[in-house]
Amino acid sequence: MRWWRALDPMLRDAAGAALLIVAAFVPGVAELGLEIGELHLRPADRISLALLLIQALALIPRRRRPALSLAIVAAAFATHQLAGYPPTVTGLALLVALYSAGAHQQGHRRAIAAAATAGYAALAVALHQRGAAERVIDFVTFGAVLAACWAAGSWVRARQAEERRRRQESVGAAITAERARIARELHDVVTHHVTAMVVQSDTAGFLVGPQPDRAVEAVAAVSRSGREALSELRVLLGVLEKGLEPVETTESRLADLVDRIRRAGQPVEFAEEGGPGPDGGLGLAVHRVVQEGLTNAVKHARGRPTRVLVRHAVDGTAIEVVTAGSARGEACAGRGLTGLRERIKIFGGTFDAGGGPDGDFSVRVWLPLVRAEAGAGASLSGETIGGVA
Repeated sequence: MRWWRALDPMLRDAAGAALLIVAAFVPGVAELGLEIGELHLRPADRISLALLLIQALALIPRRRRPALSLAIVAAAFATHQLAGYPPTVTGLALLVALYSAGAHQQGHRRAIAAAATAGYAALAVALHQRGAAERVIDFVTFGAVLAACWAAGSWVRARQAEERRRRQESVGAAITAERARIARELHDVVTHHVTAMVVQSDTAGFLVGPQPDRAVEAVAAVSRSGREALSELRVLLGVLEKGLEPVETTESRLADLVDRIRRAGQPVEFAEEGGPGPDGGLGLAVHRVVQEGLTNAVKHARGRPTRVLVRHAVDGTAIEVVTAGSARGEACAGRGLTGLRERIKIFGGTFDAGGGPDGDFSVRVWLPLVRAEAGAGASLSGETIGGVA
């Protein structure tokens, strides 16, 4: 039925109106219509045929112009009943028009409902004056059926509105979560590289006089960090515009990251066991944990030894970043570690960061492989940025 649903609503309603007209000429079906009053004053003629066609054809715009459709159908139906023509199946168009008005009418709903009620009351009075045998209870019952059609359309309308509201809320929540992930990516990229650039620039300032060769090397390191930061930002922005990028494994990215921090003057002891590391969202998460730990070490414990240990196993990856004697370790628990904790939570891992009794500051993370693979698909940042450490 996809081809049918793909058609314009007016084309579908036109097909329905045509079937209703055809049914009005099928013996045994034509008489199964809607009737109130039972006057039976005259046989079918050209006028009744015209009223039949009007009731059916007025359903064509029932979705786009439901009030107009209801007004035309109701007027033709009332005329047909007051004239005393035999019942016809096209009288069912009134029920369809009432349902459509309840479901599709956008504005002035109360006014239309009041007008329809007043119109039916006037029809009941007119039929009674013309000698209809219906009792008051019969008119009330018939009116209740008509009202139920409107109410059914209104109920469907309310359900559809609620569903749209839920979808909008879901989309809004997804957008908010995606913005938070992108903000974390930007924070990780900018904070890490800018911190390295500041440290390298300071080092160059101290070395200009006594060690000009090392000063030139430090300035070159500043340039490399700036270029790498721009490269990562371009990839991140490219993800927003074009979609997903492949992510390489952690081994080369971590080695480059540690080497960059060492060039900035931070002594780092690095070991990676059980490699090669994972790729995809888990690989990026591993990279960001190490990156954040080293960035905090440079910012808050410059020159103090930092130990990085990454263990890859069949069921997940364990990461440990410890900076020796970091007196300001507790101050590191800012936006970066908060975002990192949220990232690890997405992958179903565990996160612990804080100072120890010996004055060291440590970041310890466990990332399970199975849960991470399932969660990676839900995170745009987990699938896109890691190829450019």
